[in-house]
Amino acid sequence: MSFKSKGEQSSGNFVSKKWTFLLCLACFCAGMLFTNRVGTGPQSKGIMRASAIEAEKLKLISEGCNLQSKEKMDVSKGITGEIFRTHHAIQTLDKTISNLEMELAATRAAQESLLGGSPLSTDVNRAESSSKRKYLMVIGINTAFSSRKRRESVRATWMPQGEKQKKLEDEKGIIIRFVIGHSATTGGILDRAIEAENKKHGDFLRLDHVEGYLELSAKTKIYFATAAALWDADFYVKVDDDVHVNIATLGETLVRHRKKPLVYIGCMKSGPVLSQKGVRYHEPEHWKFGEAGNKYFRHATGQLYAISKDLASYISIHQHVLHKYANEDVSLGSWFIGLDVEHIDDRRLCCGTPPDCEWKAQAGNACVASFDWTCSGICKSADRIKEVHQRCGEGENALWSATF
Repeated sequence: MSFKSKGEQSSGNFVSKKWTFLLCLACFCAGMLFTNRVGTGPQSKGIMRASAIEAEKLKLISEGCNLQSKEKMDVSKGITGEIFRTHHAIQTLDKTISNLEMELAATRAAQESLLGGSPLSTDVNRAESSSKRKYLMVIGINTAFSSRKRRESVRATWMPQGEKQKKLEDEKGIIIRFVIGHSATTGGILDRAIEAENKKHGDFLRLDHVEGYLELSAKTKIYFATAAALWDADFYVKVDDDVHVNIATLGETLVRHRKKPLVYIGCMKSGPVLSQKGVRYHEPEHWKFGEAGNKYFRHATGQLYAISKDLASYISIHQHVLHKYANEDVSLGSWFIGLDVEHIDDRRLCCGTPPDCEWKAQAGNACVASFDWTCSGICKSADRIKEVHQRCGEGENALWSATF
């Protein structure tokens, strides 16, 4: 047995590797020589067999490359498809989250009204018992503490009472309520008078809101948020208490737009921005609308307008950051600027009182609502609304025979 130093062992390993490399190189050259000779002369069976093997190897290598290329294409397509499916899933999730936010905001609005001590009449119990019920529309009649006679005129004309009111809700899916907040001194004589009136008729929607002429924009926001929380409806309507409404015609009009998610329906106008102090409808923020003499953007006149469910939910969610202008109609229109909202200008929502409404009815273009433009409602409505109802109204049979 012989012992070698580390240097000798390293040198031996190097020589061994060198001879192994030279042997492999010789074999490779011999193989190439045989391959070249395949196409130039007669071949023995062994050479043909070797050639066949080499050809098979080349075929496998070629197919392997093609397979790798195909696999890369499949992987590329798979990644693209996965990205598309992921993007679609994200969009679906965003929509689901948005819907949940709307429902949460609506529920929160109802809870805040209850915790804030707002007397919401019996509508909360009704809403809880019929939370799964889908309604066509909620009509909120904007009223004030001093408008008792106007309310009595409306009840005596186009607003069903008692069992007819319940039938209208159950069979037609139409909710109608007078909308009012509370006085500056909660529980005072004004609030007690409304509570007594509501106990008799059961047709009020009480808001967590302090009544006041300069607070109409805030009242509009709270109305839509509260109504959306109490009733699941396709449309939410606001109307003044000195306007005559044909309910069946209103329902037939709204149904035509039922499949539209973001719709704002009314008589669109664009009045001047009044910068002079002391005049009616003075706009303190007139500078936002440009130079003197400019007009407002298009918005619905305040006597009557309707918005879709998604817009009411939008107001409910963002009510704390929606800006309020001096005029509530302008405020509502401003909340939809920048949204993909369809403005529908329907002049049947702002017909004049007789004989205008009669002429339009004879022409087959029945009015949804009638009022005097000169006084922004029916002048002396407590006295005249019965006459307007007789001459402009659609009749009781029209309401119950209407199909929505």
